[in-house]
Amino acid sequence: MRVEWLGADVRIHPTGPIRGEARPPGSKSLTNRYLTCAALADGTTVLRGASDSDDTQRMVAGLRQLGLRVEIPAEPQCLRVPGCRGHLPMDEADVDVGNAGTAMRFLTALATLGYGHFRLDGSPRMRQRPIGPLVAALEELGAGIGYERMPGYPPVTIVGRGLVGGQAHFSTLESSQFVSALLMVAPYAAGDVFVSVEGKLPSEPYVDMTIAVMRELGAEVLAAEGRRFVVAASQRYHAGTYAIEPDASAATYFWAAAAVTGGCVRVRGLGRDSRQGDVRLVDVLEQMGCGVRAGADFLEVQGPPHGKLRGIDVDLNDMPDTVQTLAVLALFAEGPTTIRNVANLRIKETDRLTALATELARLGARVDLGEDGLTIHPPAALTPADIETYEDHRMAMSFAVAGVATEGILLRNAACVSKSFPTFFDALGRLS
Repeated sequence: MRVEWLGADVRIHPTGPIRGEARPPGSKSLTNRYLTCAALADGTTVLRGASDSDDTQRMVAGLRQLGLRVEIPAEPQCLRVPGCRGHLPMDEADVDVGNAGTAMRFLTALATLGYGHFRLDGSPRMRQRPIGPLVAALEELGAGIGYERMPGYPPVTIVGRGLVGGQAHFSTLESSQFVSALLMVAPYAAGDVFVSVEGKLPSEPYVDMTIAVMRELGAEVLAAEGRRFVVAASQRYHAGTYAIEPDASAATYFWAAAAVTGGCVRVRGLGRDSRQGDVRLVDVLEQMGCGVRAGADFLEVQGPPHGKLRGIDVDLNDMPDTVQTLAVLALFAEGPTTIRNVANLRIKETDRLTALATELARLGARVDLGEDGLTIHPPAALTPADIETYEDHRMAMSFAVAGVATEGILLRNAACVSKSFPTFFDALGRLS
């Protein structure tokens, strides 16, 4: 396989089965959670293996704008965070998160612990991504938050006066990040915080990840049935040195490359006991006909001969960041593949369901698009095409999987992978 850059575009030239080892960079989801908790902690926290993606850089910049310190030592993929002991230094800040949804949600919650005036804004697309449920829940805990333009959407303005605590209720929940953001600041409320979620909690493994990070830094969360949470007041995060796992969402593209070419790829640094839910894509790949080997520090996928996969019907509500990977895998399956219960993809960096339907059709697939999922009917042979990425890193990386098995696929503006995995194409190119 050869990766050819054409300005900001990429063409991948396939050469046969993909084999080798890969270790993705640190998980941006874990990195941003550790950053949030470490910023509030007593003492200085060291994060090793941290993500250096655009999203993480936006998070670091936002913390600094709030007066918090994040130091970048000489050691690669390392961050030092002197905690503020729960007292935000600044009384005024104007924070621009760009297109980083995690940073918008986490920093909004964090700013409510301060005392002063804070404004958070982002890209034009960010102004279309809802934040209303988080704002309403924080208001129930005593926060003062307003909208500058359209109710329910950024920019948001905060009159910081700390959080009182009490009951917070989520009735309509498009993103688990709302719950994660609230939970991470809850130990610093004046009183105990009780959180309830009505109905299904989307992307629940990400909330489990949040609770695990909080516990690791010393704050306990009592959880019941995934829909009720209790965080006692007067808990404090404790500084320490923590190692961040490689990004499991990024790993899925390497496993998928093995699957569609009949190759074999081992991803180092991740096992089945990973706290990241996206490692469970290997179970889906087994259903599609792949072989999987697991060790304490690796997960390996062996694709079926000639990449002949089986179509499946699967609910990916717990793994929404794997939907685009699986949708591209479906192009190489025998029979249709149906992906269900992922309506929250419509409020990501782009409307990912519509974007997938459009680009899969360019490659010759017939796609039945629903409100919360899609069914992909693979073509007899893929049609070479130029693929639009919609400035969405996961569109670029997932459709790169099609390129490793099919000549003639060009990815437009593939440089957008910098949002989560700046060196993705270098890492892909190192596989033979």
